[in-house]
Amino acid sequence: MSELPVFAALDLGTNNCRLLVAVPGRPGQFRVIDAFSRIVRLGEGLSASGRLGQPAMDRAVEALKVCSDKLRNRKIKKARLIATEACRTAANGAEFIDRVEREAGLKLEIIDRQTEARLAVSGCGSLVERDTDGVVLFDIGGGSSEIALIDVSRHRSPRLANHIVSWTSLPVGVVSLAERFGGRTVTREIFAAMVEDVATRLRSFDGRDRLGHIVSGPKFHLLGTSGTVTTLAGVHLELDRYDRRRVDGLWMDGLSVDRMVEKVLGWDFQQRVANPCIGADRADLVLAGCAILEAIRAVWPSERLRVADRGLREGILSELMADDGVWRRNWRNGQLR
Repeated sequence: MSELPVFAALDLGTNNCRLLVAVPGRPGQFRVIDAFSRIVRLGEGLSASGRLGQPAMDRAVEALKVCSDKLRNRKIKKARLIATEACRTAANGAEFIDRVEREAGLKLEIIDRQTEARLAVSGCGSLVERDTDGVVLFDIGGGSSEIALIDVSRHRSPRLANHIVSWTSLPVGVVSLAERFGGRTVTREIFAAMVEDVATRLRSFDGRDRLGHIVSGPKFHLLGTSGTVTTLAGVHLELDRYDRRRVDGLWMDGLSVDRMVEKVLGWDFQQRVANPCIGADRADLVLAGCAILEAIRAVWPSERLRVADRGLREGILSELMADDGVWRRNWRNGQLR
């Protein structure tokens, strides 16, 4: 029996650097064989200066060197290495990409916002159940937030991304919002101002009503993929340490989400640091994420929110494997023949 082919996906965002290496599993699924994640805050100071800062770039390059080593140690059939909002908008984004190639040996592709939205949807296909009519999927990033309206009421093809009827990318994420309004000390007035800032942007999104009657029906829900929703889910479950297996795919009702946002808003900075699902890395960003979440919930009210601890990397892997045809081939004992 031949060895399973190995695929890799790297996502360099405004806040995180993440890598997944995987082999195909049952149709539509894969098994992760290596992973890496580090908060690098590449977009730190970007909203004020318009440029990537030297310390931020240094942190990102060091993380990318780790990723490069992991990729070199495996025989990778196909890989896609992407960079998102920070590199898209920074005046020196292209220079930084060149530096990454020189120093880490990785050629990153700066993707556009539409591609980012599509990949987020592709990564979450298995979390949209068969009897669903419509979903608003949102990915709250560090520098931007992608929102996709998905209509599966008539038919369902294997690729969830084929059912996007409308999408938008807000040029605001947890890092950029926290830098503008402050993330350490957040009063209720500051929080309300953050929510309104995002809501104003959403009101100008022409396609927000494209799901029409589906939104008010019982077969509609929100699907959130980001550190904000996974963090809130961890707080909701009162986890002593974050556990992806318990968070990914979790359903939360509207009242539970309200309660979690209220709880985190009531904590001061040190209390947020002390929570094991927030910690020092997210303590100054989590309320900005909550504000974006609340603005989204106001536009698309739903009694159900599904939490996804997955996103762009999973979307990349799903698309790479589908395009390669690995799931169409014959299988025997879990191996390709």
